[in-house]
Amino acid sequence: MQGSGSPNSHYDSSADSSRMQRFLKGVEWLGNLLPHPVILFVWMSVLLLALSAILSYFGVSVIDPRPEGTAGRTEDGMIYVVNLVNGDGLARIVENLVTNFTGFVPLGTVLVALLGVGIAEYSGMISAAMRGLVMNAPKKMVTFTIVFAGIMSNTASELGYVVLIPLAAMIFHSLGRHPLAGLAAAFAGVSGGYSANLLLGTVDPLLSGITQEAARIIDPTYTVGAEANWYFMIASTFLISAIGYFVTEKIVEPSLGKYNPDDAGDASFLESDIEQVSAVEKKGLIWAGISMLVFCLLLAWTIVPADGILRHPETGLVAGSPFLNGIVVFIFVFFAIPGYIYGKITGSIKNNQDVVDAMSNAMSSLSIYIVLVFFAAQFTAFFKWSNLGSVMAVSGATLLNDIGLTGPLLLVGFILICGLVNLMLGSASAQWAVTAPIFVPMLMLTGYAPEMIQAAYRIGDSSTNIITPMMSYFGLILAVAMRYKKNTGVGTLMAMMLPYSMMFLIGWTALFCVWVFVLGLPVGPGAETYYPAR
Repeated sequence: MQGSGSPNSHYDSSADSSRMQRFLKGVEWLGNLLPHPVILFVWMSVLLLALSAILSYFGVSVIDPRPEGTAGRTEDGMIYVVNLVNGDGLARIVENLVTNFTGFVPLGTVLVALLGVGIAEYSGMISAAMRGLVMNAPKKMVTFTIVFAGIMSNTASELGYVVLIPLAAMIFHSLGRHPLAGLAAAFAGVSGGYSANLLLGTVDPLLSGITQEAARIIDPTYTVGAEANWYFMIASTFLISAIGYFVTEKIVEPSLGKYNPDDAGDASFLESDIEQVSAVEKKGLIWAGISMLVFCLLLAWTIVPADGILRHPETGLVAGSPFLNGIVVFIFVFFAIPGYIYGKITGSIKNNQDVVDAMSNAMSSLSIYIVLVFFAAQFTAFFKWSNLGSVMAVSGATLLNDIGLTGPLLLVGFILICGLVNLMLGSASAQWAVTAPIFVPMLMLTGYAPEMIQAAYRIGDSSTNIITPMMSYFGLILAVAMRYKKNTGVGTLMAMMLPYSMMFLIGWTALFCVWVFVLGLPVGPGAETYYPAR
């Protein structure tokens, strides 16, 4: 991390000639060649239809590994590629185009969860909570708290990018530290720690829904809940916070050196005052916290006792219970009620119309997501109908078994592949919608459960978020950085975030291997590690 010249010139564009800078520039160039994810799904759907016709014509098939009598298994025990561009295939596409969209599992669950989060965000509760957490932290804990707050902000979608990252840069500058170090710490938590959290958020039902659709290529009755990775997420929160703290304090900030105010692109930001949490906001947070506690206690009363009414009615267990099956409803209530109470106390919510406006604003922010889901749903359905997913899964699983690639090495390789794909396709949902129909069935056939596969995917996806210009908020972060250092470029930002990415990937993968293969712990409530369950 040592460079020539003054400390402030360490990340100057003159370093672009280095191998790492050339690599990052190459990633940016390749990523820019990719179309928008929506268009990408259109192209892939067209390609998939063409492949179904070609491979069906040549009679491509594989042996069905499922036992005889399994629903959907043919009498001759073979899986054939199905032509989707003949009369029957086109009729199926036309008749199911709408239901493919409306029945896509992630769609409804994300919409419901975001209704509650929207109320909490509109009222200002989440913003005030983040400001209070970061600004009241002891000076020695500021860095750790910023990374931790960044991770927790993911329950509220993009709020961490918009609020916390600029706030962290301001806080570091007010403490006489380099503002870009504060920006980097917050960016590492918000984006690099995207798949870690103490709470379930909108991304959990989104990913689990895609995973479930992919798993049903092999097992039509398989269900994956939003809580599938919850245990592992909780542990990951503290690991990523600690790694983010270490990298900021020991690597990034020393490399940046002492901040020179003359480097600022907009000197007015150096004089900006940090908005303190007001007395009425504190009162609102206290009562919102009390309402959260009451709700959690009531919820615990329904699931902790052996005869809890939200336990499984037949087994009496939490696994497979109405509580877990309806977890999205509880996410909605968990944010909606405290958000409403906070808003009433602070005056940000005055009447019922404000509540409606809050939920409407949350829905309006999902416009591009809904468009994306429409085409992703079609691609997923075509992939399943054509049997291409099953053929690729069986072929891939057979190859992996033949070369003896199993256990930790197999999952580490999968994590690295996910990280590499994420450099080119920055949207977590878009990437998983593309890769899940291939890798989930393939790894299921090698003996691993979808919940565990999803946890591995989230490591690779999150760890490389912070070094890819394809990440949707990368441009926003770059703009904030340029306020404090006017010559900051894309390569500058990626180089600054690279140590976080590498350390997250190494530390998180190590935790995953220890968690799953050494300790044998489930990644979430009722989640299996192996398929079929042992």
